[in-house]
Amino acid sequence: MTSDGLAVQTDAPAAPRGRRGRRSVDVPDLVARAREGDARSVARLISLVEDASPALREVAAALAPHTGHAQVLGLTGSPGVGKSTTTTALVRGLRQAGKRVGVLAVDPSSPFSGGALLGDRVRMQDHAGDDGVFIRSMASRGHLGGLSWATPQALRVLDAAGCDVVLIETVGVGQSELEIASLADTTLVLVAPGMGDGIQAAKAGILEVADLFVVNKADRDGAHQAVRDLRYMQSLGGRYAEPGGWRPPIVKTIASRETDNGIDEVLARVEEHRLWLESSGEGQRRRAERAAREIEAIALAALRERIGDLRGSTALDALAAQVVAGETDPYRAADELVARL
Repeated sequence: MTSDGLAVQTDAPAAPRGRRGRRSVDVPDLVARAREGDARSVARLISLVEDASPALREVAAALAPHTGHAQVLGLTGSPGVGKSTTTTALVRGLRQAGKRVGVLAVDPSSPFSGGALLGDRVRMQDHAGDDGVFIRSMASRGHLGGLSWATPQALRVLDAAGCDVVLIETVGVGQSELEIASLADTTLVLVAPGMGDGIQAAKAGILEVADLFVVNKADRDGAHQAVRDLRYMQSLGGRYAEPGGWRPPIVKTIASRETDNGIDEVLARVEEHRLWLESSGEGQRRRAERAAREIEAIALAALRERIGDLRGSTALDALAAQVVAGETDPYRAADELVARL
């Protein structure tokens, strides 16, 4: 935390399981102070999540009664489309509307420290000194899907801390890294002129998850063509043709430090989508699906850990020997292993 109160936190290097969580943690006090807006407490709670602290279960239990209120916006797109600049502009607009804002900016990992390589704390200095904004850079640490594995729980921390809106900015992603769609209420897919022809736009899987298309850098040549490409893709049908469904609007923006052209329209479209989510019941369905995925991920992680504890055990070695000898098959062996767990 800077001397002027800037709530911009950096991602710490990865630590072995449990090493940094051994010191005593007063979870109820941390949660209480985080709910009062204390940036250090919010940062500490997110660090406990990222470090897989032994106190993580206690943290989750303490946060649960205070979550479920924040609107979650996901921003994704290929590298170079201006995600960080657009995020900064959106934060500016949301703050003008009196919203308390949290930002989780997922960066590629340093191969040396494991921490965030780019660090959005450098790119979002426009919000220095604003105690209504909390920004956290998180390293992906090799996790696929454009997010960090700790992002869902970090989101819960910001939600419980009273953020009205949480923006999640993914790393630059390709055609198959679509995890943000399962985490956000509204997913903004950013594209830029000159980053692919109509065929490329139609086949790119990432475009299928959009609730709102943002053609950024619209002052460049090719912006109108980019809009036409997106409209052509929508005309092909798919989920965009579902009766009563949401047809993603296309908004042109010029997001920069000098101008925020189009950002007001983006926020207006986001609000329209929020109202549609409420009226259609889609919002509740998405949140239930998000919780189911989170439960599944935690259960699978616990299962992997317990299986890992069996590596080198006589039981697992015996099952492996039976598979090698042809006495059983891997599926039966796996079923027996799970039954023993």
